[in-house]
Amino acid sequence: MAVVKETDDANPEWGVYLFNHKQVELKNIIVAAKGYGWLNDEEIKTSTLSHFLDELGTNSFKKVEKIMPEVFGLNNEYMLTFYIDGVIHDRKYIFVPDSVLEDNLIQIPLIDRPGILIR
Repeated sequence: MAVVKETDDANPEWGVYLFNHKQVELKNIIVAAKGYGWLNDEEIKTSTLSHFLDELGTNSFKKVEKIMPEVFGLNNEYMLTFYIDGVIHDRKYIFVPDSVLEDNLIQIPLIDRPGILIR
């Protein structure tokens, strides 16, 4: 999973991408996304959004959702459920508060854009 800076203007747009670095195809992928944490001494919980991706080939990526910089101060959690050769798997990825900062950006392989990558 990666949060990727999609534009370089004064108000950049950001996207969340799923990467498949495996040598097998992922199928029937469900991504449940939610944010939670504290902001200005107030507990915040975002809605949980679910996204479905039919398949993701080897060494490829797909955009899951757009993400707003206003939620970078929260935990942004992505729970993946997917199938490999008919067997179900799951993974959880969490972008911790304030991890998506300009100083932390690296060049993301495959997409060739700056972002934060969790493997």
